[in-house]
Amino acid sequence: MNALYATLKDLGIQAVNSGGSTGSGWWSVQSGRAHVQSINPSTGEPIATVATCSQDDYERIAKASREAFAAWRLVPAPKRGEVVRLIGQALREKKDQLGTLVSLEVGKIKAEGDGEVQEMIDMADFAVGQARMLYGTTLQSERPSHHMSEQWHPLGPVGVITAFNFPVAVWAWNAFVAAIAGDTVIWKPSPKAPLCAIAVQQLCNQVMQEQGYQGIFSLFITDQADLAEHMVKDRRLPLISFTGSVPVGRRVASIVGERLGRTLLELSGNNAVIVDDTADLDMAVRAVLFGAVGTAGQRCTTTRRLFVHESRYEQLVSKLVKAYAQVHIGNPLEPNVLMGPLIDHHAIEGYRTALDDVQKQGGQILCGGHVLNQPGYFVEPTIVRAENRWPVVQRETFAPILYVMTFRTIDEAIAMQNDVPQGLSSAMFSNDVRRTGQFLSAAGSDCGIANINIGTSGAEIGGAFGGEKETGGGREAGSDAWKAYMRRQTNTINWGTELPLAQGIKFGE
Repeated sequence: MNALYATLKDLGIQAVNSGGSTGSGWWSVQSGRAHVQSINPSTGEPIATVATCSQDDYERIAKASREAFAAWRLVPAPKRGEVVRLIGQALREKKDQLGTLVSLEVGKIKAEGDGEVQEMIDMADFAVGQARMLYGTTLQSERPSHHMSEQWHPLGPVGVITAFNFPVAVWAWNAFVAAIAGDTVIWKPSPKAPLCAIAVQQLCNQVMQEQGYQGIFSLFITDQADLAEHMVKDRRLPLISFTGSVPVGRRVASIVGERLGRTLLELSGNNAVIVDDTADLDMAVRAVLFGAVGTAGQRCTTTRRLFVHESRYEQLVSKLVKAYAQVHIGNPLEPNVLMGPLIDHHAIEGYRTALDDVQKQGGQILCGGHVLNQPGYFVEPTIVRAENRWPVVQRETFAPILYVMTFRTIDEAIAMQNDVPQGLSSAMFSNDVRRTGQFLSAAGSDCGIANINIGTSGAEIGGAFGGEKETGGGREAGSDAWKAYMRRQTNTINWGTELPLAQGIKFGE
């Protein structure tokens, strides 16, 4: 416990129960407020108590963010990038401590906790470069002596709502790109991971203070649905980025759409790997193991369905069962552990319910299937022989359950892969270039991410991340995702002495 408190202190978290929100570098210390507990899922015991925000706190945060935006949007984009670069440097210096906190608060193994912080660092580097590349376009005008162009301007304060499974990285995907675009950011983290958010905000506060800025990054902690909805309804926030479940995502989209705002939605995944008869099975096994077991099956890109050519089924399943038997489950801070706990008892119940449902529908558990009888929220990673059409297979269960099915033709495999409501990530293992070409074609995978000979999980930040169908259609991180955080403006300059109209219209002549 002393080591835990030393980690918290080193991250700037000392009186956790005396504050829960930050606007212009201030911490709210109102008395009589509600609290949430940060729970260590490896033990089921509290780490700390965190005071949550009131509606008055939110109003102060939103006002400060709006005021900060008025000045921040006029700062040259490369200068905005310098602030993000300094935050990235602060993250480098605290990578080990913040990675440890991620492991403690959400149960990721230490390698994944550190990897999540590295993803933030990489995202900062990407955003710094992007700050010099917010490109516009020159267009050819049909009118003589006219010049047409498009440019991009900052959008406004952005609301970012993140989930527990990536308690810091997903914020960075949004916040760093939004910041170099000239936006300010109000972050509502998952109430299951408030300490991670507070630690990151402390780093941001330090950099902002040193550089003479305030209100670029703000934190709004609440576990109250009505307060979260108040934020979503706020017309001062032209964009809401939401990561979470489909039902809540639908609600967010409806509310923001009602006020004609923008949404960036990253919702559920039901990701599949196809393994054909030419595939390298050793590669496939390693990819499926990480994709299905990593983060205890609590990634939106987790491998949940596996389609195997019928001629390779016995061989592949045998290899997978042996690999699963070697997965060490336990304290995520121990170096030999490959799978930590689920996040809480609700996740345990979801695991049990899914396995009950699949067995009632005729599924066969090939390995795993038990809740471990020990402190914390630990389960066994599980492989189940199932059918794609079953309702339990059609939905996303946030747990390490892998449904295995066979196919005869690639057409059949692709059709089954696509035959679910979600459309986030997909992968094929094959050494047949025609089949891989088909998988990546317009008639192939219908997902936002389609990979060949790598798994469904572990995307790089350079490519835009997101999915189709019930996954929400949003794109974050790399590529041209920066455009989501800006507004486009078309400009026309007449540098001649005449006033010709477009389309050759004559008016009043």
